[in-house]
Amino acid sequence: MTQPVDAGVTPGPLAGIRVLEFTQIVAGPVCGVNLSDLGADVIKVEPPGGDSHRRLNSVVPGESKFFQGLNRGKRSLVVDLHRPGGRELIHRLIPGIDVVISNYRLGVPERLGIDYATLRAIRSDLIYWQNTGFGEHGPEAARPGSDIVAQAYSGLMAVEGKRDEDGAPASLGNPYSDFMAGFAASMGICAALYHRERTGTGQYVSTSLLQAALFIQNRQVMREPVSDAVLRDPAVAAMEAARSAGGSLDEILAARQPSRRLAASFTIYYGGYHTSDGAIVLGALTKPNRDAMRRVLGIEDEPSDDPEFDAADPANVERAAEWKQLVRERMRTRSTGDWVAAFDRAGVPVSPLHFPEEMSDDPQVVAEGLMTELMHSVTGPQRVVGPAVRLSETPTRARFAAPALGEHTREVLTEFGLTGAEIAALATGGVVHAPE
Repeated sequence: MTQPVDAGVTPGPLAGIRVLEFTQIVAGPVCGVNLSDLGADVIKVEPPGGDSHRRLNSVVPGESKFFQGLNRGKRSLVVDLHRPGGRELIHRLIPGIDVVISNYRLGVPERLGIDYATLRAIRSDLIYWQNTGFGEHGPEAARPGSDIVAQAYSGLMAVEGKRDEDGAPASLGNPYSDFMAGFAASMGICAALYHRERTGTGQYVSTSLLQAALFIQNRQVMREPVSDAVLRDPAVAAMEAARSAGGSLDEILAARQPSRRLAASFTIYYGGYHTSDGAIVLGALTKPNRDAMRRVLGIEDEPSDDPEFDAADPANVERAAEWKQLVRERMRTRSTGDWVAAFDRAGVPVSPLHFPEEMSDDPQVVAEGLMTELMHSVTGPQRVVGPAVRLSETPTRARFAAPALGEHTREVLTEFGLTGAEIAALATGGVVHAPE
């Protein structure tokens, strides 16, 4: 049995809140793990075969790092919702549940009998979160969604213009729409719990991958007449002309590029460079930071911060490209360590390029205690990334490792008042998976 860590510590702010999780893949599990880190008892309801991501690149069958990373601190209850007995069992649990979270495709919860209307009739003050691909209204609502689809539909994939080996559109490295939706849901559920504490009223909380992807791109998607007339409208017209002419993806993306020219000079001090032995990234967001970087780099007479400098002037765009090339050449003359030390002495934001596989042992990560040691019932000791937020009075924590499939079925059902004989009958009938 997976055991909680740090027994006896101060409970988290959601201690006493019980969550029933009907989710898979990313967005739903992200919401659930956040609620668990805040102290809630999160019961993950899995189908007989388990969350499909248990098997994604798994070395130990059914125990992938992908699944374990997003489902730590939860208890696994295996119920076959396609059987009438499974639905009846869930309905029997609902009076003892505070929050239900689901990220099934729109319409699936209704078919399974776990939708908001059905469950609210059992517990009137229930808080229920539903995540969908495209929302719950409009012409796209019924379509299935995934992060890569949301990236494409929302334009997020086109922002960086990433391409695969065939030149086709490629997704960003991580499922950002999924993670954003999961974090937004966590925030919304906490707000709904606070509202219920004051009023006694539950409510329905909704997010979508499309909504999350648009939120990430707020400045690119928003409309403002003055700047749009200068930047957005000409770029859109150029892209439409390229499409109408049967242009390729490369040509359409190239038509969009002029809208980014205003940032050409800014990226001199906000971007990545090769060094003699690796790579470094500069992160200046203010004029004092850029001035300090100019001094470190020995750059003079570069006027991009002067009030009279017109970043949209084609001549200045060309000058910015020349300054960028100058910085590239200078960066290659010294090692990453030398440059980082020099920029650190100047007090400006800078970092070497790190790789995620190495970060668990990074001195800063270790000093901050951002990793947590846990013991998994199948795979043994592990170090996981801890909570995304810390609270001084009601601490968050990674409570225990992700569950094995059905690990807590008997435990959970016993807590809800089912007898051993009832659990055995449900297991024999294939309604639940309840390993000894």
